[in-house]
Amino acid sequence: MKKYGEKVNWPITILLILGLITVAFPLYMTIMIAFKQPSEMTNNIHGILSFPKSWSLENFKEAMRVTDFWNSLGNSIFITLLTVVVSILIHSLIGYSIGRNKDHSKFYKISYLYIVSGMFVPFAILMMPLVKQTAQIGLDNMAGVIILYVVFYMPMNVLLYTGYLKNIPIALEEAAKVDGASTWRTYWSIIFPLMKPMHATVAVLTALGTWNDVMTPLVIMSGSGKNTLPLAQLNFQTQFGTNYNLAFASYLLAMLPILLFYIICQKQILSGVVNGAVK
Repeated sequence: MKKYGEKVNWPITILLILGLITVAFPLYMTIMIAFKQPSEMTNNIHGILSFPKSWSLENFKEAMRVTDFWNSLGNSIFITLLTVVVSILIHSLIGYSIGRNKDHSKFYKISYLYIVSGMFVPFAILMMPLVKQTAQIGLDNMAGVIILYVVFYMPMNVLLYTGYLKNIPIALEEAAKVDGASTWRTYWSIIFPLMKPMHATVAVLTALGTWNDVMTPLVIMSGSGKNTLPLAQLNFQTQFGTNYNLAFASYLLAMLPILLFYIICQKQILSGVVNGAVK
């Protein structure tokens, strides 16, 4: 709470207000258009921004039917959930092994630089070779998409885990070693639980990227007959390109699961970001 007589930091306040408007205004438009009927959409700005004459769920029902919502939702949840779990298990282990050794071993330092450099390789360069290779080895399906996601998000996640390890005293591992614990036991019993805030951060970042991605499922799973929610919405827009009411209703439906996931993990995310910035 601001104390009496304390000056207001107006530049920061103005930036925060502008940021709020930037986020809130598109969300407001999405909600208004999703609940309106096509007949209420006029060419003037008032017709777009005004409240619906009647709040109806018909657009949502039709959007669910056209996009085969429940099947597409199940596919998206399956791919996202498995990607997040596998990423946390593998990337945290890689981050631990590199983080504890890269300052003492040239091999781990080079490995760290090699993995992190993957962030600078655009997907467009890899797209065509990946399509051909996944088809040749029978991974042009959801399993192949999950494997690719685990690889794609490895550079960023390893970077985060390696940085977060600096907040965990190495004395804990030394004490465990004195008590006779192996490196494997020390990691799973002590280090892995202590990285819970970073697990939440990695989970949300990975889930957001996986949930909203269109290109990877499009080029890998094309012809498989299975759609994720973004893919279903892409087909939906192609078929009903001028019906923004159904399109925006579909976007709101797809946004709710990942928004709920973020709200649940929000406390841990803030903790992970703050702790990672202290040291």
